[in-house]
Amino acid sequence: MKICGFNKTTLLDYPGRVACTIFLGGCNFRCPFCQNSALVVEPDSQPSYSLDEILSFLKKRKGILDGVCISGGEPTLAPELPDFLKKIKELGYDIKLDTNGSRPSVVKALATQGLINKVAMDIKACPSNYHSLTGVASDINAIQETADWLLNGSLDYEFRTTVVRELHSKNDFREIAEWLSNAKVYYLQAYRDSDGVLIPGFSACSEEEMKNYRDILLRTIPVVEIRGMDL
Repeated sequence: MKICGFNKTTLLDYPGRVACTIFLGGCNFRCPFCQNSALVVEPDSQPSYSLDEILSFLKKRKGILDGVCISGGEPTLAPELPDFLKKIKELGYDIKLDTNGSRPSVVKALATQGLINKVAMDIKACPSNYHSLTGVASDINAIQETADWLLNGSLDYEFRTTVVRELHSKNDFREIAEWLSNAKVYYLQAYRDSDGVLIPGFSACSEEEMKNYRDILLRTIPVVEIRGMDL
C-alpha cells in the first residue's frame, strides 16, 4: 500500500468533521476527467508517506481532528487497507471511505468489521453510459451491488457525481434517479480543469445545467446538493 498524498486538515472531505485526508495510489478505472491522474497511472513516481508518519500525526492531533478520510486512487485495491484502518480506529477516529464501488465485497467486509463509519461512492454515470466515464470495461453489476447495499443498509453514505459537460446528459440523471431512488443524499460536483486531469480539455457545466440535473434527481431523491459552485 502506497500513501501518495496527505491533506492534514479539511472541513470539506468529511462533512460535519474536522478531518484529514489520506490518498492511496493505484486505481482500476481510467476516468478521462480524473483530477488525481498521477495517483492512478504512476503512483510509484509520487511522494510517499510511511505508515508510522501518518499514525504519529494522528496521535498528536487527537482532540483536534475527529475524522479521517481515505481516498485515492481506489483504496479498496490495497490488501493492507483493513490493518491500516484498524490502527486508525484504535486511535479513536471515525473513518470515511471514498470508493468507486467496484469492489463490493471489500466495502462490506470493512463495514462488518466496524472499520468504516461512512462511504462516499462515486457514481460516474447512469449504468448504460458507465464504460464511457470509467475508461475501462467496468463491472456494472459490482457497482450496482455496492450501491444497492448502501441504499438498503444502515451504514452512513453519500452518492456523488462529478459532472462534465461533454460526458453527461439529462439521460444520465434520469436513469440515475430511477436507479438510486430514495437515496439518502446525492451531491453533484462541478468539474474543474487542472494540470492533473488525465485527459485535459473537458469543461464544467453552467449553473443552469447543474440546477437542471439537480431537479431531475430531486424527483426521486429527497436531498440533492451542488458542490463546487457559488450558488
